[in-house]
Amino acid sequence: MKPAGVGRPDEPLDHITPYDRFCWSDTEVEHLLETGAHEHDLVAYFGEAEYRDLRQLARKAAGVTAAPEPVVLVIPGIMGSQLGLRRAAPLPHDVVWLDPIDIEVGRLAALRIPGPPVISLGTVLYSYLRLKLHLRAAGFRTAFHDYDWRLGIDALGRELAERIRTQSAHSLVIVAHSMGGLVSRAALALPGTAGVARLVLLGTPNFGSFAPVQALRGTYAVVRKIARLVKTSSAETLAAEVFNTFPSLYQMLPDAARHGGPDLLEQDCWPRTGPHPREGLLRSARSFVQTLAPADQRFACIVGIGEETVTAVSRRRDEFEYTITRHGDGTVPAISAELPGATTYYARVAHSDLTRDAVVASAVVDLLRRGATRRLNTRRSGRSAASARITDTQLRRTHVEKVDWAKLPPQERCLFLQNLNEPPKLRLRVPKGRTGRR
Repeated sequence: MKPAGVGRPDEPLDHITPYDRFCWSDTEVEHLLETGAHEHDLVAYFGEAEYRDLRQLARKAAGVTAAPEPVVLVIPGIMGSQLGLRRAAPLPHDVVWLDPIDIEVGRLAALRIPGPPVISLGTVLYSYLRLKLHLRAAGFRTAFHDYDWRLGIDALGRELAERIRTQSAHSLVIVAHSMGGLVSRAALALPGTAGVARLVLLGTPNFGSFAPVQALRGTYAVVRKIARLVKTSSAETLAAEVFNTFPSLYQMLPDAARHGGPDLLEQDCWPRTGPHPREGLLRSARSFVQTLAPADQRFACIVGIGEETVTAVSRRRDEFEYTITRHGDGTVPAISAELPGATTYYARVAHSDLTRDAVVASAVVDLLRRGATRRLNTRRSGRSAASARITDTQLRRTHVEKVDWAKLPPQERCLFLQNLNEPPKLRLRVPKGRTGRR
């Protein structure tokens, strides 16, 4: 075996990491939870409290006989599928996202486009296994649809549409989180997908999000935290050389007509200094929204509110300034997740917890069974006037210290990965002369 770090960062290495060995499928992990096997490994991955909860859910689900129909497809959001490189058996596949050991030695470069032949290696289970087990325990046949979230959403929609066509003999419903909802809408706009009986969208950025803006600028919390692992690169370098090559990010830029502010699909609206988007990908993204299926009676949206969320952006000299309010789920503004024509419900739940919250999961079960739920509000509450502003420069002062992964205790490793999407906490204030809830 080569020692870690030998070879170019975009080449597959021969070393096997614990994250490669742990690349079990969701069904394998569910079986391990039911039986109690590999407890030490699963506790190290999920954390002790999460492991206990998942084991209880898995045992409950194992005792329920699923109805033959409908089949539920759970579609994860961006960064919610593991990505890596294929290895020949008996070696495990080479996980790159999310393998901190590979990232530490610079192998995130393997994800840039064009690059090596990256494949999807299953769903990130910490984020999505709870939802699947809730649905199984409610009697639904449930499966994940993981995908390469770097690629264009239109291409991913074609891939999902092909899977839907192959399952046309069964009644099919979809529960999609975040970008997965856009992939689903792209699929439902294509022929042969009319058999999908229901689509439940959890925190889907139907009109974009400001998180991709920050990812392209190297100021997004996830990019900055990942950069802490990389010994020789900054968040700005990762943004410019890796994340800025992902078509999906450009297709989720905020809709200026919906949000106001600059038209971020125009190159001239971006700051000249720092990481900036690629003009060809901006042009390609401009017509993307026209390819999505509009909402109809099958659609339901669950929108997160009450979390500190970037809800506007403006140019300030040669950088962006972001306005933060509580009108969203921490990642997607409520006005972006709301979709005209869909039944809409609201939950005071953060974006990454929409797939982990028990009340939201029970509401999803209601929607799949009856098309409605009383567990969530149908009116958006808490329209607080409190806000804060933060610039690219200020965000670049956050998450700068490097992390030595080998020296982190197991619990701290677990928390580091679980809190990747946690945005910086700011003190929001009500502007002078205005009244309203804080």
